[in-house]
Amino acid sequence: MYLIAIKSILFVTSLAFFTTLHSADEKKPTAKPALTVTLTQPQQAELPVRLSANGNIAAWQEAIIGAEAQGLRLSELRADLGDRVRAGQLLAVFASDGIAADLAQARAALGEAEVAALAATQEADRARAVQNSGAVSAQQVSQLLNAELSAKARVETAKAQIATHQVRLRHTRVLAPDAGIISARTASVGAVGGGASGELFRLIRKGRLEWRAEVTAAELGRVKPGQVVNITTAAGASVKGKVRMIAPQVDQQTRTALVFVDLPTASTANTPNAANELVKPGMFAKGDFELGQTAAVTLPQSAVIMRDGFAYLYVVGADSRIAQLKVQTGRTVGDRVEILSKLKPEARVVAVGAGFLNDGDLVRVNGAK
Repeated sequence: MYLIAIKSILFVTSLAFFTTLHSADEKKPTAKPALTVTLTQPQQAELPVRLSANGNIAAWQEAIIGAEAQGLRLSELRADLGDRVRAGQLLAVFASDGIAADLAQARAALGEAEVAALAATQEADRARAVQNSGAVSAQQVSQLLNAELSAKARVETAKAQIATHQVRLRHTRVLAPDAGIISARTASVGAVGGGASGELFRLIRKGRLEWRAEVTAAELGRVKPGQVVNITTAAGASVKGKVRMIAPQVDQQTRTALVFVDLPTASTANTPNAANELVKPGMFAKGDFELGQTAAVTLPQSAVIMRDGFAYLYVVGADSRIAQLKVQTGRTVGDRVEILSKLKPEARVVAVGAGFLNDGDLVRVNGAK
């Protein structure tokens, strides 16, 4: 009986122990997800291929407008820095009183010369009429004929003087040689013109600007005339240009060549206050040459997490746990970024909130039960 009692006690104790252990297992808390996430998958897309370069904005052609009125005083200015002018527009006027007086004197001299020539012609005609009669010597006839030629020559000289003064008079009015924008003004009212070398204005012809990009010799073969270029200045203004020409030689010091990119003028802009109005000669700018498109694997930018200078994706496995994947990224277009590393097409990548996760975390997929 004693042994039976001991066995009964041991059985009850064992039963109670296993019952307690089973109850403890039932009460043990299960692992909770660290975050509820939304997933995305890699997508194939056509992304543009770009070549970046730096350079300066410059005038397409800059005309130097000088003064040909030598020794005359500048009496009036009709244009100033930044003015848009049309071809033939009056820019400056020099004092013309002296030239007008010289022109009047030349015209008077022409009148006298014409009268003298008429008289000489009449005398010569009479001499020619009687030269065979013997009434007038051959020497006198020759003198009268020569006098006629001299008188006619004086008429031509007087006409040439008038033409010279008329040219000088025209030079007192400085006209724009082409349409464009006044980029510099050195003229001052009251200054005396120093001849044909005296600079008064500088003119950006047609108002046309260009971007002179510096492209390395290794990349030069990828650039072709007609390609579109997206240009951004240091001030943030953005315009689209088109490659006009490539310099025929490479600089021996920098190993770069200039690529000339035409920029839109104000007349071709969509609105009067277009971005190209903020682009000025002398500005530094960077640009991207559009070289075409290639296929790429892309993900939303929010799916790529930068840590310690490296890019990571957080991929959700079949057990709903996170696997951290180090990748290399490429081009960025809009909110999509190119993934250069090998990535399975069916990979389930955390789209938003991956920055709060760590490798091995358990997550709940948004929409999953």
